[in-house]
Amino acid sequence: MTSAPAARRARRAPRGTAAIVGVVALLGAWWLFSATAFVPAPGTTFTPVPDPWTVFATIASDGLPAYWPVFQVTISEALLGFAWGNAIALLLASVVLLIPKAETVVTQIAVVSYCLPVVAVGGIAVVVLPAAKRAGDLSATAIFLAALAVFFTTVVGALVGFKAADRASLDVVRVYGGSRLTQLRKVRLIAAAPAILNALQIAVPTAFLGAILGEYMGSIDQGVGITLIKLQGDLDSPRVWAVFLLTALVALLGYALLGLLSRIVTPWVAGARS
Repeated sequence: MTSAPAARRARRAPRGTAAIVGVVALLGAWWLFSATAFVPAPGTTFTPVPDPWTVFATIASDGLPAYWPVFQVTISEALLGFAWGNAIALLLASVVLLIPKAETVVTQIAVVSYCLPVVAVGGIAVVVLPAAKRAGDLSATAIFLAALAVFFTTVVGALVGFKAADRASLDVVRVYGGSRLTQLRKVRLIAAAPAILNALQIAVPTAFLGAILGEYMGSIDQGVGITLIKLQGDLDSPRVWAVFLLTALVALLGYALLGLLSRIVTPWVAGARS
């Protein structure tokens, strides 16, 4: 009879194989697209979509330390926006539990924040929020858009998680004289932890994207967004795609780290999925 650990390893093996196959297929599609869709004009070598090997060679020749100052600024902005946006979202979701009639208002605020056009909001933020005054300063617009990008996901995830609390456990707290705040601390937070952590995991790449979009609005001299603008102006497509690739890797790393944290904090959910 197959043991439980062996069975779990057997189930995990296809996932790793699928990931490898997915990466190989993506690289193959990228190479095919660059080789067939964008052929350099006669007398030039410029192509807007370089093949993967050219991009990898560019990163290797430049070295990862050359890209770190660019990403350090954007990662800092994304982290600040991630913290502020999620803190406000979790606070409002908690208010709904203490004041149930506020759910409609909070939900409407979350939906409106999700539907706001980023270009318009970013343009207003550039005018209203203070601009970076020194080289290396963070962009207030990038932080704001990063916070705005994560707000809706976390509000919805937290509300769904809070409502997943076991009714019997809530009744026990109520019978012993516990208030709504006690129910929130003793029951709802534990029940909502998986949903909240999943929402935070999804919020990581969206916060990074929001920070990059905020840098596109200007008011900063360093960061992924402004670097992409400069490289596109120089028609340096290999480095543009190198920044694209590294951006995806940073977002994927953050997503994986939150996934690992989720497995550590909520081991009962990880065990149920195994």
